[in-house]
Amino acid sequence: MELYVSEFSRYVIALLIILYTYECFAVFRYETEEERSGIYLRQNILMFALHFSCFLVICFETGDITYLFFYAFQQIVLYAVVALYRMVYPDGNRLLVNNMCTLLSISFVILTRLDFSKAIRQFIIVMGSLAIALIIPYFVHKFKFIKNLKWLYALVGIAALSVVMILGQTTYGSKLSYSIAGITFQPSEFVKILFVFFVASALYQSSGFFEVFTTAVVAAAHVIVLVISKDLGSALIFFVVYVLMVFVASRNFLYLLAGAAGGSGAAFIAWQVFTHVQVRVQAWKDPWSVIDAEGFQITQSLFAISSGGPFGLGLFKGTPGAIPLVTTDFIFSAIAEELGIVFVVCLILICVSCFIMFMRIASGIYDRFYQLTAFGLGVTYIFQVFLTIGGGTKFIPLTGVTLPLISYGGSSVLTTLVMFSTAEGLCIIGQEEEQRRREQARKRKKKRITAKHVPEGAGRLKEDMALEDAAGEEIEDE
Repeated sequence: MELYVSEFSRYVIALLIILYTYECFAVFRYETEEERSGIYLRQNILMFALHFSCFLVICFETGDITYLFFYAFQQIVLYAVVALYRMVYPDGNRLLVNNMCTLLSISFVILTRLDFSKAIRQFIIVMGSLAIALIIPYFVHKFKFIKNLKWLYALVGIAALSVVMILGQTTYGSKLSYSIAGITFQPSEFVKILFVFFVASALYQSSGFFEVFTTAVVAAAHVIVLVISKDLGSALIFFVVYVLMVFVASRNFLYLLAGAAGGSGAAFIAWQVFTHVQVRVQAWKDPWSVIDAEGFQITQSLFAISSGGPFGLGLFKGTPGAIPLVTTDFIFSAIAEELGIVFVVCLILICVSCFIMFMRIASGIYDRFYQLTAFGLGVTYIFQVFLTIGGGTKFIPLTGVTLPLISYGGSSVLTTLVMFSTAEGLCIIGQEEEQRRREQARKRKKKRITAKHVPEGAGRLKEDMALEDAAGEEIEDE
């Protein structure tokens, strides 16, 4: 019986994730959330069915009903998140909420399979993070003064990174985190958001040379501190986000070209100066020649991905434990091995749909600060996805960053949830802007019709009758 369940489940899980991914992109055929409501309902059904199918397999494979209780708690939390966001923020974007919950459910599944104790800790962290994230859209929507705090964002960001540089714990050659009362923080994760707010605040009114130069100095300070700490993955994210935000704000291709040239030069210098960068480049160029040393991680990752095939070996059928850092840097490879190439391709597409929605939110906002913020957060998210998956598949050298909402790590999951919730607040702002614009357009059209068809000195009743006869369908929203 267990054999049949395990074998059949591979295809069921693949079908569910394919259908869910299709709905992620079907959303973009419609302009309003009301038109998308049916898609969102189907997504919720598919998400919970996928989650249930995976944990059913886990229970059959292990014979341990403890996992059922863990699954039940997860279902309650995920359902509460979907329901609360819909009730508290009816003008928010439900695709981001659904995708957020789906990615979290996949994380719970794969972490339960890899390390149950870590899965429990991650679940506790996620519950606390979701409680914090739930109030973020309200603050983004109500507190307009956040666009005027650029120097506060800069000072707090640089200070937090500097503390790590001086007092941080060294992990695999890099200073990434420090601990307070036994709780470990990775400040670079949180500073990413502050950095996006800083650049948006500095450039939303003007993107002239002076503004670009001053933001470049502050951005360089962030990157230099990260480079000294040898946190080169985060430094790369900060640099790319800055260059793209400046380009979008200024529409000046020279800044983009200068950023590309500067980034290439910095990458070459890092390769010359840092030993661990040379090790990663060597492992990327020819991991098979150093398979017993520098290339061990990437070769194990590639073995896992290739052994999974289209539909995976099945949960608890592979050997993901052979991959170093499998719960963080290489969790994508573990998913590919046991759930299959089809599953991970859909996972990538779900992340892409999140990025597209970030861009849709940015393009739908007229306020320049909020527009740049939505764009910067979207780029931060998708570029981190690219670095993690690209490193694990040998497309680019390893950078040591985690897969957002999937990998184990409290700082990473909290930061990503805050980013998604910030986007919810920006979506609400965009909806309100659109409503005001339509109302203003309606008033202007009414004035034009009144001036054209209503005689001067006409009474209110005659004015209303004349407007009704003349307007017809003209007063409809543009």
